[in-house]
Amino acid sequence: MAKFAKMECGYLYLTLDDTEYRIYLEQAGTGIPVLLQHTAGTDARQWRHLLEDEELTRYFRFIAWDLPYHGKSLPPLTHRYWETGYKLKMDWFLRYVLELSKALELDRPVFMGCSMGGLLATDLALYHPEHFRAAIALEPLIKSPEPGTLTDWYWHPTTSNDTRAALQHTQCSPSSPEVYRRETIWMYSQGAPSVFPGDLHYYVEEHDLTDTAKDIDTAKIDLYLLNADYDWSATVEEGRQLASMIPGSKWVHMRDMGHFPMAENPAKFREYIVPILDEIRAKSAKRTG
Repeated sequence: MAKFAKMECGYLYLTLDDTEYRIYLEQAGTGIPVLLQHTAGTDARQWRHLLEDEELTRYFRFIAWDLPYHGKSLPPLTHRYWETGYKLKMDWFLRYVLELSKALELDRPVFMGCSMGGLLATDLALYHPEHFRAAIALEPLIKSPEPGTLTDWYWHPTTSNDTRAALQHTQCSPSSPEVYRRETIWMYSQGAPSVFPGDLHYYVEEHDLTDTAKDIDTAKIDLYLLNADYDWSATVEEGRQLASMIPGSKWVHMRDMGHFPMAENPAKFREYIVPILDEIRAKSAKRTG
């Protein structure tokens, strides 16, 4: 008998700034909606372990997508991207998530993202806390320390997809199961060459909480920050410092983990994320009880 994953997959047509995007979505579960943003240059496959977690999907509706230009979400037909290039802007990124939530008719969902998605979690908490009951930032930082350097290197004639994938392998924990580490970098070897550096425009050039982290109001939104030992791009020290700048935020040190916790070591990641999800569920039940 055929075995199928217990999830819904399909395309959502979403219009933003008079542009229609055809966005690939994967959903699983019922209950509190949790929006899942993948890392730069990859796609929703990073979240597959959460979407197939039969215990968690009893209480949470996980929703993952391929951002436009990523994975199965093709570039919009109205953009001459081969001439203009692709560049992810923070204002568009913020509004994209809000419009996606609105289109799906979600009631104050949880937002969880990793890497650039982790940065977006903090930016959503800063600018749009009223739309979310909680934000979970995996591998967040205050500001990238080297504007311009990474984006130039990632899109160069001598830099192949294999090279980009190999660099991401250095951000994985050596104790993560090899099969999942290899799966993680396999995803990185498949993106269009211009997409990874295009995502890094937001990550490197635009995200900056140096002067605004203190303005995140955790009375309006619960904010969780998680940083891992083997992440050299958003270090444990950086995450701890960011948490100290945001009164009421909760910081978690993910030991022996890397930059892609949900993908490179899903079993160990579960040890860190389940208590957070349980806390969110308990608070939601108290508010509605």
